[in-house]
Amino acid sequence: MPIKIADDLPARRTLEAEGVVVMGQADAVRQDIRPLRIALLNLMPNKISTETQLARLLGATPLQVELTLVRISDHVSRNTSADHMASFYRPWSDVRDERFDGFIITGAPVEHLPFEAVSYWDELRSIFDWTQTHVHRSLSICWAAQAALKHFHGVEKRSLDRKAFGVFRHRSHVPSSPYLRGFSDDFCVPVSRWSEVRRDDLPADRGLKLLADSEESGLCLIDDPARGFLHMFNHLEYDTLTLAAEFARDGAGQMPAHYFPGDDPSQAPINSWRGHAHLLFGNWINEIYQTAPFVLEESDGSGGWRSAA
Repeated sequence: MPIKIADDLPARRTLEAEGVVVMGQADAVRQDIRPLRIALLNLMPNKISTETQLARLLGATPLQVELTLVRISDHVSRNTSADHMASFYRPWSDVRDERFDGFIITGAPVEHLPFEAVSYWDELRSIFDWTQTHVHRSLSICWAAQAALKHFHGVEKRSLDRKAFGVFRHRSHVPSSPYLRGFSDDFCVPVSRWSEVRRDDLPADRGLKLLADSEESGLCLIDDPARGFLHMFNHLEYDTLTLAAEFARDGAGQMPAHYFPGDDPSQAPINSWRGHAHLLFGNWINEIYQTAPFVLEESDGSGGWRSAA
């Protein structure tokens, strides 16, 4: 089934060229079904690239998805044009009265800052609280996963002396989890971050479930069922060349591990994670579909929903 996005969103042309089915409003209405309402709070600098990556994965699932792009209300993006932001993004203050089946929060390049020093930290904390009453299932990525654990559980992130950067092998610990359905015992994940949360930092009495991690790069996936959150500390959504672009952006400094064949940047990297990226997002969407009501009502604060009055 297709993903419903704005006709002139740049991601649309890319996805159509790749064969992803993208639909407009008229076609969506003709299907006479309720699409899953998924919102994306995009905190990444290159918003167009991130939109495309996530829309590609959401659009490959067998359900109709309506994607809403959301931004921090008072934060001005320095890396994406004002026209693009005005045309396609809604401030959270405008959507806070709406309800969504799913909500995705991306990472942000602010890992060197204490959470409290991030200019939009207070609003992000309000958004985390809002998900508990207005969102059925949420997915946090990279820094946002660390921020969510800080907000909900008081877990502090740790700065790294050397960037966790490359494609690392990970291990599935809970194959029975609905989010890991179809996963190999061992799978590859792109990693790009300057901070981490360690396994020993996780509180033992808060219901957090470690789903996957890596001996080299640490935690990857944590399920927080009481909060309706899946936390991913890494980047299964990345394109094949995303790490190469980061490597070039940083002046060809630290080589991404296990990425370029023979550690030779002149060689094209091979995408070894694409299948598991589709599995994870497909499983997340399926879990939403299986558990969300037809009429979105207020969440009960524990990943479930109150029935319509």
